[in-house]
Amino acid sequence: MKPVTVSTDVPQTPEQVYGFLDVMAHHERFTDHYLTDWRCSGPDRGVGSRATVTAALGGTKTDVAIEVVEADAPRRIVERNVSAAGRRLAHGTYTVESLRTGGSRVSFTYAWERAPLADRLLAPVVRAVMLRANRTVMRRLATELDRHASTAGS
Repeated sequence: MKPVTVSTDVPQTPEQVYGFLDVMAHHERFTDHYLTDWRCSGPDRGVGSRATVTAALGGTKTDVAIEVVEADAPRRIVERNVSAAGRRLAHGTYTVESLRTGGSRVSFTYAWERAPLADRLLAPVVRAVMLRANRTVMRRLATELDRHASTAGS
C-alpha cells in the first residue's frame, strides 16, 4: 500500500517541536480523537519509548503497539506500529524541517510494511481514512505545540 503523508507549518523551532514529539505521552494530546486508552511504557522519550493504544477508525477498533525505533534529534522520529494481531506492520515517521521564514514544517508519513487482506483490498478507502485522521492530527499538533510553548514560557 502507498504511504500517506500530512504536514503542517508551525512557529516553533525544530528543537522545540522535536522536544515535544520526543515525549511519547505527549502524543495522546493530539491523537486522542482516534487513538484512546493510552498505556505508555519504557523510557519517557527516545528510542524504546512505547505505548499501547486502541485505534478506532473506519468503524473498527484494534489495539496498536507503538514503539520508537529511530530518533535523530531534532529532525526525525520513527515509530513502529503493530496491530491486527501482528498482521499489520507499519512505520510512522515524523520529520521536522526549518522554514526559511522561521518556524518549522512538521510532516508525518504512515507507511505500511504488511497489511491484512481486507486493508489491501480496500486500500483507497483505508488510505483516505488515514489521511483524514492524520490531517486532524497535524491541526491538533499545531494547537498543542502552541499550548506547550506558552506553558513552558510562563
